[in-house]
Amino acid sequence: MNELYEFDKNYKKVIIGVDEAGRGPLAGPVVAAAVIIDNYCEEFDLINDSKKLSEKKREKLFDIIIEKCKVGVGIGTVEEIDKLNILNANFLAMRRALEDLGEEGFVLVDGNQLIREYENNQEFVIKGDSKSLSIAAASIIAKVTRDRLMVEYDKVLPGYDFASNKGYGTKKHIEGLKELGPSPIHRRTFIKKYI
Repeated sequence: MNELYEFDKNYKKVIIGVDEAGRGPLAGPVVAAAVIIDNYCEEFDLINDSKKLSEKKREKLFDIIIEKCKVGVGIGTVEEIDKLNILNANFLAMRRALEDLGEEGFVLVDGNQLIREYENNQEFVIKGDSKSLSIAAASIIAKVTRDRLMVEYDKVLPGYDFASNKGYGTKKHIEGLKELGPSPIHRRTFIKKYI
């Protein structure tokens, strides 16, 4: 059995893993996911921190997690990021993911901070996406969901290469930003030095 799953089982309670994707990009929302793994299956052996997996593997695991687990997703919009700051928008997305999940459990959140304004039992796990199976699963759901959103944005907002860079500050993205100016999904507080 997967050592990441053993980590979760040690709590001897229903574990909800929470993680986010998209804190650093110049454009697009921040996306959080909350996952409960009810029954372990062999396919979960492939689950790991989303950053350590290829896009193809993430896509495959995304479908498995959606099919076999309880999943909630929450989004912090670009407007909320600019108004509240990225950290608070991130916590908002996490609370929304937990609300979307609609289940009770002990929350394990990736990182070094507890979710602000969340009253239920929780614990932060530093590098949780490489220790906890439910957090790793949440990292995959958040990353794939956000990546797919950015690919869709690229179709309606060409010129920034969102399909490739997913909103991160690549050379091509910065060139597009300087040439075209900000799009509706650019984080105004993040792009001040470029425009």
